[in-house]
Amino acid sequence: MSVYSGTIVRALFVCGLSTGCGYGAASAQAPAEAQGAAAAGEAVFEEIVVTANKRSQSILDVGATVNAVSAGDIQQRRIEQITDLVGQLANVDVKDNSPGVLPVVTIRGVGLNDFSATNSPSAGVYVDEVYLSSLALMNTDFFDLERLEVMRGPQGTLYGRNSTAGAVNVISARPSTDAFSGRVAAGYGNYNTLDIEAMANLPVTEEFAVRLSAKKIDQAKGFFHDLSEQDDVGERDVTLGRLQTLWTPTENFEALLKLEGQRTRSEVGAGEFFGALPNGSASCPGSQQCTDFLGYSDSDGDPYTGDWSVDPTYNVDQLSATLRLEAMLGEVTLTSVSGFIDFERQWGADTDGTPFRQTDFIERDDIQQFSQEVRIAGDTGNASWITGVFYSVDDVVGRYDGNLQDLFNTTTLTLWDQTSKSAAGFGNVDYRLTDTLTVIAGLRYTWERRQNTGENIDLVSLAPGSGLSMAPYGMGPVTLAAIDMAISDKNWSWKLGLNWSLAENTLVYASVSKGTKSGGFFSGVATNPGQLKPYSPETLIAYEVGAKYRARSFDVSTSLFYYDYQDVQTFIRDESGGLPIQRLGNVDEAEIYGADLTASWRPAWVEGLTLSAALGLLDTRLGAFSSSAGVVPAGNELPNAADVSSTLGVDYRHELTGDWALNVQAEARYAGAMYRDSLNDPLIASDAYWVFNSRLIVSSNDGWAIALWGRNLGNKRYVTQGVNQLALGYGYRVYGAPRTYGVSVSKEF
Repeated sequence: MSVYSGTIVRALFVCGLSTGCGYGAASAQAPAEAQGAAAAGEAVFEEIVVTANKRSQSILDVGATVNAVSAGDIQQRRIEQITDLVGQLANVDVKDNSPGVLPVVTIRGVGLNDFSATNSPSAGVYVDEVYLSSLALMNTDFFDLERLEVMRGPQGTLYGRNSTAGAVNVISARPSTDAFSGRVAAGYGNYNTLDIEAMANLPVTEEFAVRLSAKKIDQAKGFFHDLSEQDDVGERDVTLGRLQTLWTPTENFEALLKLEGQRTRSEVGAGEFFGALPNGSASCPGSQQCTDFLGYSDSDGDPYTGDWSVDPTYNVDQLSATLRLEAMLGEVTLTSVSGFIDFERQWGADTDGTPFRQTDFIERDDIQQFSQEVRIAGDTGNASWITGVFYSVDDVVGRYDGNLQDLFNTTTLTLWDQTSKSAAGFGNVDYRLTDTLTVIAGLRYTWERRQNTGENIDLVSLAPGSGLSMAPYGMGPVTLAAIDMAISDKNWSWKLGLNWSLAENTLVYASVSKGTKSGGFFSGVATNPGQLKPYSPETLIAYEVGAKYRARSFDVSTSLFYYDYQDVQTFIRDESGGLPIQRLGNVDEAEIYGADLTASWRPAWVEGLTLSAALGLLDTRLGAFSSSAGVVPAGNELPNAADVSSTLGVDYRHELTGDWALNVQAEARYAGAMYRDSLNDPLIASDAYWVFNSRLIVSSNDGWAIALWGRNLGNKRYVTQGVNQLALGYGYRVYGAPRTYGVSVSKEF
């Protein structure tokens, strides 16, 4: 991060702690301004209701930075996967470790830069209140949602472990007993992409309703082209279905059951190769024109074209069930949420990006997860409170089949079997000191245990003195590294906050909170036992001040924050064994300064126009840590943490003749330069970039909508991830999706 931008962040932070930067004076005039807006007939911003605190509240009453995306915006903006959130939010980065697989969510510079199925994300993802325990579960497509919520900062009190970065709530649209409703939609885009979605809400009786939802994605042509096979790579074939039933036998009880399935028969993309050795006039190492140790180079200049040697098959079969029971017991509400997930996956990774079998892997995962939360909430006098207990168990079994024949004359086998159990008790209270002042206090105690059994085996199958173990010819498999260990942790998470309602439409807040992310085990390829040692839990204490203001035509939210980050879990390069690897380790400390600002405006002088903008500023600094290259001094930036990020949006609605209306929407996303690992390796860093999207929508009052849409209209090529393995002769970079566009038609009933 530049010295200039770092100074700006610190200045904003000090300003917010001292005087609010004049915000209080502006807010005092808000009621009069709102009345003037009403008289002028300006468009009104509707109230946004969220469940960030596990109860329904206006977003203006939540003393934290929360972003909500409605069902309509999800559909119009084509937010189809968690990676699509990056186009909507500043200070948020979502990337794929490999194209189309393993998304990593980073919020305000905090995120887990890992690919292991045995690990949990730093930004907790909750689907209908059920926590997704493994990174492997993050690859799913959204459909028939009510809204998305993104909460920034540690959410340890109400959401528990593994939410040091924040939390993402994915909330499905519920069945309704009111009336029949339905929706069908179909679209076609470039790369021969067909998508179909349907929903039907069926009120069977006054007490019982069923909601059926389904989605089909068929992308017949991938973004990538394999020159070796003269074939496209990256095809998608995804089928999703959901059945929900809602039973409300009395006005004081409801039971909501959800059954959901996913079947994926797709392909993953591949990274762009770069080499280590000089080749003509190329600047080496790090250029595509440089060669690896076997003489390969990639000189076509196209990041979506290459020569790869791994079967790109990506198969997923998942079934899940959620049962939510809620009962009104006098003055309190009792809620039970039970969740079960059964997940199987197979996918291939060509981590050398070449036609040679140097470090090629096929991974298979089998995950089963069960969780149970019971909570009780109510209002007593001036206090709104919630308390509860939580329990979960998940089992992750998997294997890597490694093909290293052309580099090490061998194949490898990596196995893991991990069982995690967690239990917690929690409580939170909002106490109204006065009509305008509320104090918030929350506390959570968590116990967790992880048992991991794993080993890395050199199969020594091809030649004398072969393999990573350099074993004699004819010798049987050699275990390079093995582990059979359990780790446990007990910790407290907490929050203290103060909300000040200056007026009905104005909130100023301050908070300090602590969150913890579990320790765990690295499950990748290792060549000595030390590379499998467990990493420790990380903790984060967040200090935040902020303000929210909503007039009839203007909506603004701003926050300033400082993070004291300890035992940071981050990806480091380890060359201590025969094969250099990237694995998780801990850095003693880090600190983060930052600011968030979002604003929307509907000017009275242009009917139907909405303007929106968001700005994120970050200054991140890692403490000193050891790597295979020696001690890295303090001062490196955290991975995936751009110093500046922003979004801009325009939405113009014009009433046409009859019952039809036209919407013109455009949005831009800017991300500043950022590193992709804790070593701040410039070879795999991302340059600053802009991405532009737009949509043209014609809709009718009777439910028809026709849309033309385009993403990454400038066809910008930008790096989202990278791996540097120059010690083996190569590395690769992952790029964001190229330009896509299409048309869709939908009908609501």
